Amino acid sequence: MVKILSRSIREYKKESIQAPILVALEVVMEVVIPLLMANLIDYGIEKGDMGYIWKMGLALLVAAFLSLFFGVGAGKAAAYASAGFAKNLRKDMYYNVQNFSFSNIDKFSTSSIVTRLTTDVTNVQMAYQMIIRMAIRSPFMLVFSLFCAFKVDAQLSLIFVGCIPILGIGLYVIMTRVHPIFKRVFKTYDKLNNVVQENLRGIRVVKSFVREDYEREKFGSISAQIYKDFSKAEKMLAFNMPLMQFCMYVCLILLSWFGAKAIVSSGGNPNTGLSTGELMSLITYTMQILMSLMMLSMVFVMIVMSKASAERIAEVLTEESDLKNGSNPVMEVPDGSIEFEHVAFSYSNKAHKKCLDDIHLKISSGETIGIIGGTGTSKSTLVQLIPRLYDVTEGKIKVGGRNVREYDLEVLRDNVAMVLQKNELFSGTIKENLRWGNEHATEEEIRHACKLSQADDFIAGFPDGYDTYIEQGGTNVSGGQKQRLCIARALLKKPKILILDDSTSAVDTKTDAMIRKAFLEEIPHTTKIIIAQRISSVQDADRIIVMDDGKISGIGTHEELVKNNAIYREVYESQQKGGGKDE
Repeated sequence: MVKILSRSIREYKKESIQAPILVALEVVMEVVIPLLMANLIDYGIEKGDMGYIWKMGLALLVAAFLSLFFGVGAGKAAAYASAGFAKNLRKDMYYNVQNFSFSNIDKFSTSSIVTRLTTDVTNVQMAYQMIIRMAIRSPFMLVFSLFCAFKVDAQLSLIFVGCIPILGIGLYVIMTRVHPIFKRVFKTYDKLNNVVQENLRGIRVVKSFVREDYEREKFGSISAQIYKDFSKAEKMLAFNMPLMQFCMYVCLILLSWFGAKAIVSSGGNPNTGLSTGELMSLITYTMQILMSLMMLSMVFVMIVMSKASAERIAEVLTEESDLKNGSNPVMEVPDGSIEFEHVAFSYSNKAHKKCLDDIHLKISSGETIGIIGGTGTSKSTLVQLIPRLYDVTEGKIKVGGRNVREYDLEVLRDNVAMVLQKNELFSGTIKENLRWGNEHATEEEIRHACKLSQADDFIAGFPDGYDTYIEQGGTNVSGGQKQRLCIARALLKKPKILILDDSTSAVDTKTDAMIRKAFLEEIPHTTKIIIAQRISSVQDADRIIVMDDGKISGIGTHEELVKNNAIYREVYESQQKGGGKDE
């Protein structure tokens, strides 16, 4: 895990090395100061030697200035390194997520990925900053202070040695109990983000059904769980400070007691025993030793908190897409022909039933294919296999006479334009959204694509035309307008295969017919696959596929299926009756 995360340090290695070095130099200066103070008191103040006092005073001033200089430099370097490390972590995670297949994203969930990119990275950033500063400072301070303390008085310094095991055992007990709680908390954060995301995306539904109270209760329940876990963890961590203070005050009391007795017995003579200045330096070293232990405990606590976050980040960084290019991928799709050879598919290896089973189908380049079937008959699943949004479980799919696994993924998807069932527009102008299909599209090409999708008329009605701003998710346009914009965006790719997955369900039948007519006249050589619920949307297709329970129930023209396929005939008759009633 450490090796995986450390790859994201990259250009911030220099600052990551500078910070510990400057911290070590700062510690040296802080450890030297008590020795200088002891000499100032014993050989300057008590003997009234002004020359020595000036000399030691100047040395103290230089040491203090250097300590300040090194401390500021270390803080600046550590902040720069940790912020850069966090920036690279987010970048690496986000870039890796872009390579995920749908199955990879399904594994983590959107809310979990957002939590890992935000909360978890912040925790690791704070921990990293503490590691390259405090985790270096504390051991250095501990070792140097103990060395100097033993040099002053070895017997009295044994007091410190007695406190260290007590603190170590206490910290170990706290850490082992707290880590599982934090691990659980971050998983709960995923649920919290999911609730907020669902609520904000579906706020119109929430308000229309007056379910605000239910949503508040759902949010409050998860928030209460996070509060409960955090409170439990903080209660355990709260023992850290009393334990530190207990050890610190015990050391101070014992040191003062035995030190005072030693000074009295030696008459305060530094040559025969402990002097006043040496006792003061020992007290200072006591504070430094215990403060270093306290800082070390804080580092351990932060590491415990961030360990769960680091593990979650590493999971995203090491996750590999299950869709990859071959060793020598094909870089050109010759035509829009499609062939399914005994294809079977399941979203999970553990699933008892296949979503698609033994699909055998040939589609010629330029052919218009309609797909009809009830809800849950795997119509969308069938077409999502063509651009390799998922890979088949059994059999193979050919596009242009080649197995889709042989193509470069980007090349394949550039030649297969797909308007998904859930249309998505992004915040930005209409023009910016349409250029997702072709970033270099001219004004004329954009307008032509919109005329084909019957979007040009309503765009012209906006005050800003093609520069009209689309809100996040396309909330300021209707469902039908959104569908037509998404079709125009797909057409700008000039694909060899165009897939419309129930993409005209929100437009009226007249507009639907005009779109299909434009397709027939303007893009005759493009293979068109239209999934629809309305028979009228597919009845003019060259062939219509009827799906039932993950299998092909029938294939043929409209007239052939009305005559020979019971499922198609039933749908057609029910819609004809429905149309009659509406009229």
